[in-house]
Amino acid sequence: MSTEDRMKATAKNIEGKVQEAMGEITGDPEDKAEGKAKQAEAQVRHSVENEKEEVKKKID
Repeated sequence: MSTEDRMKATAKNIEGKVQEAMGEITGDPEDKAEGKAKQAEAQVRHSVENEKEEVKKKID
């Protein structure tokens, strides 16, 4: 598992939450949707890292 990849995914999630909140505040549906998409991407990245960790445990 890469700590750097986890940190990037967490940063992407935070960025998405901020962008979604700004979309809510400004009433911009595009910003809101992009923020949600970034959060989904971060969730996928975390899942990939979890799977890598599981595979590594099975190999070791």
